[in-house]
Amino acid sequence: MKWLLLILCIVVFSPARGDPLTPGDRVFLQLPGERDFNEPFTIDDQGQIRLPEVGLVPIAGLSQQQAEQQLRERLRTVYRNLDEFRLSILEQVLRVQVLGYVEQPGMISLKPGANVQMAISTAGGARPGAQLDQFKLIRNGRSVLFNYKAYLDSGDPGMLPALQGGDTIFVPASPLLGNVEVDFDAASLREGGDADEEQGITIFGELRNPGTFSYKPGMTVVDALMRADGVTRYADVTKIRVITDNVPYLFDLKAYLDTGVTTELPPVKPGTTIFAPIEVEDINTTTRTVYVMGEVQAPGAYESSPATGFVDVLANAGGPTRFADTTQIKLLRSEGIPVSINLVTYTQNPAQYPLPDIAPGDVIFIPEKIDFNEKSWLKITNDRAIKIIGAVNNPGRFEWNSSMGLLDVLSHAGGPKQQANLSNIRLLRDQAGTGNSVVYFDLESFITQGGSFSQLPRLAAGDTIIIDELPHDPTDNKSSWVRQSADDSIYVFGQVGAPGRYAFNKELGFLDILSAADGPDGDADLRQIRISHRNGNTARVTTLNLSLYFETGDESLLPEVVPGDVIYVPKMEGNWLDKPAEQVVRLMGSVNKPGRYTFNNQMNILDLLAEAGGPSDNAYIERIMIVNTSCCGDQAQTFNLRDYVIDPARYPLPLLRPGDTVYVPNLNDSVGEQWRKGLRDVLGIFTLIALGAAL
Repeated sequence: MKWLLLILCIVVFSPARGDPLTPGDRVFLQLPGERDFNEPFTIDDQGQIRLPEVGLVPIAGLSQQQAEQQLRERLRTVYRNLDEFRLSILEQVLRVQVLGYVEQPGMISLKPGANVQMAISTAGGARPGAQLDQFKLIRNGRSVLFNYKAYLDSGDPGMLPALQGGDTIFVPASPLLGNVEVDFDAASLREGGDADEEQGITIFGELRNPGTFSYKPGMTVVDALMRADGVTRYADVTKIRVITDNVPYLFDLKAYLDTGVTTELPPVKPGTTIFAPIEVEDINTTTRTVYVMGEVQAPGAYESSPATGFVDVLANAGGPTRFADTTQIKLLRSEGIPVSINLVTYTQNPAQYPLPDIAPGDVIFIPEKIDFNEKSWLKITNDRAIKIIGAVNNPGRFEWNSSMGLLDVLSHAGGPKQQANLSNIRLLRDQAGTGNSVVYFDLESFITQGGSFSQLPRLAAGDTIIIDELPHDPTDNKSSWVRQSADDSIYVFGQVGAPGRYAFNKELGFLDILSAADGPDGDADLRQIRISHRNGNTARVTTLNLSLYFETGDESLLPEVVPGDVIYVPKMEGNWLDKPAEQVVRLMGSVNKPGRYTFNNQMNILDLLAEAGGPSDNAYIERIMIVNTSCCGDQAQTFNLRDYVIDPARYPLPLLRPGDTVYVPNLNDSVGEQWRKGLRDVLGIFTLIALGAAL
């Protein structure tokens, strides 16, 4: 069981077979039956292992397979059965030598993957005074310099060289250390004054070592300050006072260090007094001051130099806060007009949108970001605002940028409502000097048919986008129709289910608008539908026989309708004036329903009489009179309906066309009836005469 567990651990935890062996690695040699091989072997610093009966064998730098082959060859001289001999790597370590200015120099062992910092830490760390930027890595006689201090500053492991077995790390001492190693006390280095007030220079204020010091020829103010160990961190170096020969001078140390102009140095002589005041909160008005105001972490006055840029000043102020509007930064110059800065655009393309130069006296103002929950619109001026009203979920006045398009503004407003009329969006432009102009755009066609985004209308500051709302129901809410433009409407009157005013566009046809009006009702005359076209210079009316369309299915019969047209569906039994005389046949006389009837070329006189309910009981059907109307004059003919019924082949039907007149006489109008009436009158007269004679 012990051998099984050992072999399992070797298989699971053994390193990759391709890694070379290094000094310090622990290997296990599997040679069954030999007790001397039951314990692991460690490769010494010379890269060798000591084998029983064989001695030292160098295997460092070889792969696992190469080392196993080399050991097999050496063991073959002593052992015969090497069939089950195997070499397994139990643990790999890095043997590195750390020398120089460290606490515990010498040879150390590290785990694979360890870096220089781990090696320095294992050696006790670098001693105070070590030159951290001049570390050396020695490998195979070649040395490589690397900056350990830069690694400590940045934390970038890529700045450290990778370690290998046998490397040497050398930590040099700083050249600032003397030849004698002594622990210095900083307090012992301070020096007091070494001169009297008349022949010396009196320096006091926010200094590390104030006092009276001896004057040396050629000494400047900077030399005198350094003689007092420099200023403290509380000193106001821009307002150092110098009094020489009872003449006061104001010295700006920061400006001198930035420019290096020696003419700005005040004179220094024996008896000079130098005072470094403490920095207090006052109004900073130096010649190199730049002011930062608004939404920054630390607004205030900052000193600038000729090489100071806009980002430098902004970063020195702590950068913008989360409430800052970085698209509307203003740079107020002491001379000239204000400059607008869009920091977002600059970050996207710095080469195309460079930042302006900063000069002393400039003011950088970063405004507050607009809060849409606030009701005040005064924070957004009209030159950077755009308005959207109408059928959108969140109409209002929004901040606008030149990178925004119509779809951006529409999305910012919550998108259109369900009843929005996207086919006729109005864009009201505010053009200075010329008044307002209106641009129309069909967004519905753009969405359904597609197109290039360059076809979208370009917006500008001050524009107003108006999206009308469609009426919910043409039969209700009559007052809401004013929201729908007349140029986008079509009118439907007459015998339809829901007459009214409907929204219409170029994608719809006649059947679409008729269906929207719930179709014709039962009393509609489908043969006399009239369409008034109002889009031309003159009036034009089209008559549609919708019944014929339903019979034939011919799409060419349907007229083209456009917004502004009027559709009228007349009643079946309407005013006679609705039907012109050339389209009807007049039926008079002894019929059940005399009147004017619509007639076409497929009908005959029998159809006409049948539609009128047939002749009456006292109709004289042997002499029906027909008046044919033509261009050359009217002609009359008679028709014997009784003869046609008895013998249709012998007596054909007369020709009847629209515009003709048919008269069915009464029996009283027949010749025989006239003779009977005449004879009855004669007999009556004779009877009266006879009665008179008898009396």
